Amino acid sequence: MLHSTLTFCLLHVAVSSNLAIAIKKEKRPPQTLSRGWGDDITWVQTYEEGLFHAKKSNKPLMVIHHLEQCQYCQALKKVFSQNEQIQEMAQNDFIMLNLMHETTDKNLSPDGQYVPRIMFVDPSLTVRADITGRYSNRLYTYEPQDMPVLIENMKKALRLIQSEL
Repeated sequence: MLHSTLTFCLLHVAVSSNLAIAIKKEKRPPQTLSRGWGDDITWVQTYEEGLFHAKKSNKPLMVIHHLEQCQYCQALKKVFSQNEQIQEMAQNDFIMLNLMHETTDKNLSPDGQYVPRIMFVDPSLTVRADITGRYSNRLYTYEPQDMPVLIENMKKALRLIQSEL
């Protein structure tokens, strides 16, 4: 009886420790609101919430329009989430929102409802249609190789707050 109890206890310990190791090795799932764009960034849930926080904190709102099934969105998300400078600025200097649907604010789609699309809204709640990417046919889209352009546009959004507000 003692032998079978000891065997059972050792088996239980072995299974438990292997299970604990397996659980530790699993990657942490992304924060629900980040959707893979940056788990260390605080994301707002709605456009209205983003506007409220932008005005309250005097920080620009950065709105990322994307779709899960879009290969261009996935490619942009990968480089966006891996770029340390973008992640740091997004975390510290911006109110962040990523949307997989359109908003009722037509100012967020001045040249069409395409994805990926990144728009900036200043704390006075003005959509900054003057902050564009490098493509004339889709002014607010960015491709993976456009991260330097996006970084400059993020800096521009911050400069405009200081000079205009």
